[in-house]
Amino acid sequence: MARSLCPGAWLRKPCYLQARFSYVRMKYLFFSWLAVFVGSWIIYVQYSTYTELCRGKDCKKIICDKYKTGVIDGPACNSLCVTETLYFGKCLSTKPSNQMYLGIWDNLPGVVKCQMEQALHLDFGTELEPRKEIVLFDKPTRGTTVQKFKEMVYSLFKAKLGDQGNLSELVNLILTVADGDKDGQVSLGEAKSAWALLQLNEFLLMVILQDKEHTPKLMGFCGDLYVMESVEYTSLYGISLPWVIELFIPSGFRRSMDQLFTPSWPRKAKIAIGLLEFVEDVFHGPYGNFLMCDTSAKNLGYNDKYDLKMVDMRKIVPETNLKELIKDRHCESDLDCVYGTDCRTSCDQSTMKCTSEVIQPNLAKACQLLKDYLLRGAPSEIREELEKQLYSCIALKVTANQMEMEHSLILNNLKTLLWKKISYTNDS
Repeated sequence: MARSLCPGAWLRKPCYLQARFSYVRMKYLFFSWLAVFVGSWIIYVQYSTYTELCRGKDCKKIICDKYKTGVIDGPACNSLCVTETLYFGKCLSTKPSNQMYLGIWDNLPGVVKCQMEQALHLDFGTELEPRKEIVLFDKPTRGTTVQKFKEMVYSLFKAKLGDQGNLSELVNLILTVADGDKDGQVSLGEAKSAWALLQLNEFLLMVILQDKEHTPKLMGFCGDLYVMESVEYTSLYGISLPWVIELFIPSGFRRSMDQLFTPSWPRKAKIAIGLLEFVEDVFHGPYGNFLMCDTSAKNLGYNDKYDLKMVDMRKIVPETNLKELIKDRHCESDLDCVYGTDCRTSCDQSTMKCTSEVIQPNLAKACQLLKDYLLRGAPSEIREELEKQLYSCIALKVTANQMEMEHSLILNNLKTLLWKKISYTNDS
């Protein structure tokens, strides 16, 4: 007969405990190894993503090679490529094609943006047309006169903004900006840089709204790289955490954290007024209507005086341009007729094509963003009225009768309500 591992009854209990201890230890070791494996994999994936997203060295090399061969020029070129007094800091990129960094230029903070590839059209998730071979900085060509360049810019604006009566004024404004060295002339290199930048809606909007309070100032450019004013606080909500920590924070808990770390209510009201004023700036402005197609909190910031500043305007597009590009897009449902996260049209089931009319105006999307932001901590004496105004604002539709009148009325009522409450405080 085989000898038992626990021959005596008096030994059975210690043997059982020993076996159970071994099982628990093995289980602990297994889950520890699994946690290390999964953690390492997540860190590796995130690091790989980071190296793909943050290609500042490649961007600088492309730009400086073009500058040193005389293809492009601009006020930031010498600082970037020769004296190296413009350099990239923290990477803020969210797409490999759109490089974004905190930077320093001659001891002044700024945000550096660089395009790794030229966007031929708005990105709806799938191609609107087959991608073509791109030649960077190919226009205008040598021998192009200033008058011919002005005609090129005029035609581009007409396609983007529609047939506005004052496009000639905007063309002259662009030529002033393009003259980076302020010598009264636009060189071929400066013209190539300006042409590349004019393909970018954010740059165009910065030029159009250069005198407006809530638009970041353009500091300079080189090719399609440009430097804009830095904003101290780069989101309406929350605190900035390392990406490794962000991975392990549940979204619901993160939203609660965001609400805890917002400014005091009067300061939030001042920031909100700034967003409403920016909506006014882009709604049927001097050169047409622009649509805010991503109104997330990460695209908005504010300075130390709690004045709103736009952080990222790349998803603010001319209405005429968007309508032209989306109107014949094939669709199966309304979900196929979306640009960014917030510009939505409907799918015509009879033709299976997207319609061109955007459903929600900018103001409704801004109010949706501000609802929780403003109602949390709102003074009791205005909370009910504020909630009523915000919900009326969110319900706005582009197709509603007398929409423009309702738009103006709701916007003015909201601004008046907020200003009335904070006008006698230190935060105003």
